[in-house]
Amino acid sequence: MPLSKQEWLALEKKAHELRKLCLQTTQWAGSGHIGGGMSVMDLLTVLYHKYLNIKVDDPKWEDRDRFILSKGHAAIAYAPVLCDKGFNDPEMLKTFNLSGSKMGMHLDSNKVVGVDASTGSLGHGVSIAAGTALAARLMKKDYLTYVVTGDGELGEGSNWEGFMTINHYQLSNCIVFIDRNHCMIDGPTEEVMKLEPLADKMTAFGFNTVTIDGNNIKELCDAIDAAIERAKEPCAPTCILMDTKKGAGIKTIEGNYLWHYGALDDALFEQFNKELDEDYAARVARAEKEGK
Repeated sequence: MPLSKQEWLALEKKAHELRKLCLQTTQWAGSGHIGGGMSVMDLLTVLYHKYLNIKVDDPKWEDRDRFILSKGHAAIAYAPVLCDKGFNDPEMLKTFNLSGSKMGMHLDSNKVVGVDASTGSLGHGVSIAAGTALAARLMKKDYLTYVVTGDGELGEGSNWEGFMTINHYQLSNCIVFIDRNHCMIDGPTEEVMKLEPLADKMTAFGFNTVTIDGNNIKELCDAIDAAIERAKEPCAPTCILMDTKKGAGIKTIEGNYLWHYGALDDALFEQFNKELDEDYAARVARAEKEGK
């Protein structure tokens, strides 16, 4: 179903609230992976507030959709989403990554409710997703698996083995997202470990590859709708290649790899909040203009 203007605006509002909560969590923690958290926040918002078939009161429901955050360091964004959704007490965010907290820098599925896989070690999420999707096929279950990997993470060979597996078994019920924010901890991805032509590589690995603006909620919804439609029958799996900005929503840090991980003083916290408000205003204006 096409995204209505009302729904688009509601999702923009929620994404803005979650970005603010991510920023606040970063300040509480003293530091965090804010750049990659902000770049993937629009996807997290869309999945948890429109698409995922899950039950907050039954987080281990057998027929739930699975979500795997392979770029596990983006937990600084994922934890606020899970708390806001109701899986965990929001008070837990105040101790994020502090001694004794259940919420570490990478979320542990045995400690944080709603997390389907512990993904602190990069390169494992895609293979786990292949397993959950194949299990659904073998058990004749209708649940979908959504997995998001970072572009810097694609330097890990295990991801490509996972992609081969997903294609080999025609696991169209596994929807792969690549957060292509063009940066990793050591610098721009094309300088550290060249990825381009990435879309061609994913197509060569057997994926129906779609490239979108990953910080545009309407484009995300359109791409996910099409992927879900394809998932009804075994066929070439879908890869949604999301062209995003590191630190999306905070103009000062957008596209800057030095903010892969960072800390905030009071002045930066106030400045970044202001920039998030300005970004939200622009997003609302776009939805009002382009929405139907």
